[in-house]
Amino acid sequence: MVTIKDIAAILQVSPSTVGRALADDRRISAEMKRKVNEAATQVGYVANQAARMMRGVESNLVGLIVPDIRNSFYSTIAHALSRCLLSANYQLTLCETDDDRMLELRHIKELTSVNVAGIILVPSAKPHPDSARFLKMTPHIQLLRKQQLLGEQWFGIDDRRALYESTLHILSEGHRRIAYIGGTEALPTGAARVQGFREAVKTSSHQVDIHEELGAPSSPEFGREAVRRLLSLKERPTALVIGAVQNTSGVIDEIQDQALSVPRDISVVGFGDELGYRWWGPGLTTVQLPVSQLATACGLWFLHHLQNKGDLDTPYSFISPPQLIIRGSTAAPSNPR
Repeated sequence: MVTIKDIAAILQVSPSTVGRALADDRRISAEMKRKVNEAATQVGYVANQAARMMRGVESNLVGLIVPDIRNSFYSTIAHALSRCLLSANYQLTLCETDDDRMLELRHIKELTSVNVAGIILVPSAKPHPDSARFLKMTPHIQLLRKQQLLGEQWFGIDDRRALYESTLHILSEGHRRIAYIGGTEALPTGAARVQGFREAVKTSSHQVDIHEELGAPSSPEFGREAVRRLLSLKERPTALVIGAVQNTSGVIDEIQDQALSVPRDISVVGFGDELGYRWWGPGLTTVQLPVSQLATACGLWFLHHLQNKGDLDTPYSFISPPQLIIRGSTAAPSNPR
C-alpha cells in the first residue's frame, strides 16, 4: 500500500509537506501541491479517510438514503445530487431502505458513525424514534417526503396539486366513472396525492363514481393487479388517474397486454414522464415532475449550509410545481352513462 512517506521519498521532501499539500494547506505553494498530487496519482495513493478525520480533516461524504433505487424517481435524484455535490468535492454515498424503518435506522447509524458531512433522505412511512435522535448529530435534510419527527427542512413537489390538476382534466373530458391508483395515505406523498384526487372530484357538479386502489410500496406489479381488479367490475371505470411512478409503468403494461384501445376503451393519466411515455400508444397524458431540478436545488442549498456552517434547525420548505402534459391517452368517454 502506497503511503505519504513513499510520495515524500519520490519528491525528496518531508512527509509533513506531502500531508499538508494533500490537505490543501495554505502554507504549501500551489506548485508543490501540483507536484504532490501528480505523484500521488502516478503511484496510486489513496487517502485514509478515517485517519484524515482523526487529524481533524472534515469528511467529504454525504449520505443519500432512498427507498428503492430501481424507481427512476430516485435514480434521477441520485444522479443529480452526485453531480451537484461532486462540483464542490463532496462524494455521494447511496443507501437503500426498501421503506423498512429498521433498515433506515441502520443506515443512519452507520453514516453518523463515520461522521459524514451530511445526510439527505427520503424517509420511510414511520421512522424509528432513534433515527431522529441520530440525525440530530448530523446535518440533514428531507427530500420528497416530509416526516415531522425528523425535522422541519424539506424539499418536495406539490403532490396535492399534481393529482388535483390531472383529475380536473379527466373530469373536463366528461368522465363520470374514474379510478385512482396510487400509494397509501400512510406516506405523506400518498396522502397528499389522494387528497388532490378527492378534492378535484368534489368540484364536479355531476355525480362521479370513484374507485380507489391504494397500495404500498408503489410497484409495477401493484399497478397491473389494480387494472385487473378494475376491469372485472360490472361498471368498470372509463378513466384511470395514477398517482405513483412505479404504478404507472405497471398500468400501461397491463393495458397493453389486455389489448385495450386508449383512449377509446379507457383514458389514462400517468404520473411521471419517462422518455418512452410520449411514444406509448397515442402518447401518455401524464404529470411531469421536476425531479432533477428539485434534487439539484436541494443539493445546492445543502452545500451552502455545509460550507458556511448555516443554521440547519430553522424550518425551511421548498416546493416545486408539477406540470400536466396532455397527449393522446385522454379523451371523452365513448360509452358515457
